[in-house]
Amino acid sequence: MKVSGFSFKRFVISSLIIVSVLTTCAQPLRKVLFVIVDGIPSDVIEKLPTPSLDFIAGKTGYTRAHVGGIVSDYTQTPTISAVGYNSLLTGTWVNKHNVWDNDILKPNYNYQTIFRLLKSQYPKKKIAVFSSWEDNRTKLIGEGMKITGNIKMDYTFDGLENDTARFPHDSEKNYMHRIDEAVVDKAAQILRSEAPDLSWVYLEYTDDMGHMFGDSEQFYNAVKQMDNQIGRLWHAIQYRVKNNHEEWQIYITTDHGRDSVNGKGHGNQSSRERSIWIVTNAESLNDYYKTGNPGIVDIMPSIARFLNVRIPRQQLMEIDGIALTGKLSAIEPSAVLSHNKINISWKAIERSGSAKLWVAATNNFSEGKNDVYVLHATVPVTNQQATIDVSKYPSRFYKVVIETPYNFLNRWVRTDDK
Repeated sequence: MKVSGFSFKRFVISSLIIVSVLTTCAQPLRKVLFVIVDGIPSDVIEKLPTPSLDFIAGKTGYTRAHVGGIVSDYTQTPTISAVGYNSLLTGTWVNKHNVWDNDILKPNYNYQTIFRLLKSQYPKKKIAVFSSWEDNRTKLIGEGMKITGNIKMDYTFDGLENDTARFPHDSEKNYMHRIDEAVVDKAAQILRSEAPDLSWVYLEYTDDMGHMFGDSEQFYNAVKQMDNQIGRLWHAIQYRVKNNHEEWQIYITTDHGRDSVNGKGHGNQSSRERSIWIVTNAESLNDYYKTGNPGIVDIMPSIARFLNVRIPRQQLMEIDGIALTGKLSAIEPSAVLSHNKINISWKAIERSGSAKLWVAATNNFSEGKNDVYVLHATVPVTNQQATIDVSKYPSRFYKVVIETPYNFLNRWVRTDDK
C-alpha cells in the first residue's frame, strides 16, 4: 500500500518518531514557591530535628546565609522582619528598597519585586501570597498601586491577624499558631489545585515565641511545628510534580536571626542576628551557594533565572543579589575611589569572557529614571581588577557596574567613604 509516494509502514514510523520527539522536547511548566519563616537563626535550625527541611535539602540544598548587607557599609541593613522580606522580594539592600522597619513607610517601588517582574513579562502567569501579615501584600508587593503597575495577586489569603472573632487574641500568642496553620492549609490547597506560577508563604509564630521566651523549649517547639507545616506544603508540590507536567523549585529561609544574649531580640548587626539559612531543592546549585555566605538578596535572581524572567537592564544593574544556581562569572565586588581613580576588584569564578566596567555619576534610577552609564574599560574576567580614571566626570557619587557573561555586580562609591 502507498500513501503519497511513501509506504504506509514508513509513514506510521515517521509519525511515531515525530510525536516522540515533540513529547521529549516539551519542557515542563516551571513553578516556584518561596517560604519565609520568621526569626530562626542558623544555629537553632541546625541543632533541632527538622525532617521536612532535611528531606527537601537532600545532600546539597542547605546552606548558611546572611541578612543585614555589609557591616559598616552603605548597604548595612537592619535585621528586622519587613526589611528582610523586601530584600528578598527586590534582590536589593535597604539603601535601595527603603524599607527600614516594620512600619513600611516609604518603600521605593522603583526597585521592582520578583512578582512585578514576572507579571510584566508574563501577564497570564498566576501569582499568590499566603501570609499571616496583610502588609506583605498591600505595602511590600504594593497590590493595586499605580506606582507598581496596579499589580494584582491571583490568589490571596491573609489578614487573619485582624479577624479577632475567628482568632481571638490571647496573651500566649497561641492564636498566631492557629493563623499559621490556616495559612498553610489554604496554601497547600491552592498549590495542589491551582498551582500558581510564583507563590509566597509567610509564617510568623516562631518569631513570636522567640520574642516572648527567647532560646527556650517554647521557641524550639515552634520551630518543630514549622517543620511539619513545611512538610505539608512540600507534599502539595509533590502531588503536582507527580500528576502534572511541572517542575517545582522551593526556597525556604528566614528573615533574621536572634540576639546572642537570650534570643529575645534582633535588629542589630551581631553575627547571630545576621546569620540565617536557606533550604532548597534546586538543582545546579553553584559553588557560591555552598560557601555558606550567600545573602537573602540572592534568592530573587535565582527565582528569576529559573522562571526565565528577563530583568530590564537598568534594574539588572541595581540588583545586589546573584543567582544561586547555574554559572557565575564573578562575585565579591569592590570599588574604592582615590585621587580621581576608582580601583575596582572582583573574584573570578568562570575563567573565560570579559568584564565590562560601567560608571554612572547619578542615581536617577531611585527616582524612576534611567542613569547614563559610561563604559570605561573591558578586561578579561580573570584580571579580577582594574583602575579607571573618572577625572573627566567629577562627582561626589558614582555607581560602578561590572558586567560579565553570566552575571552583573555593582557597588556605590562616595567621596566621603573611608
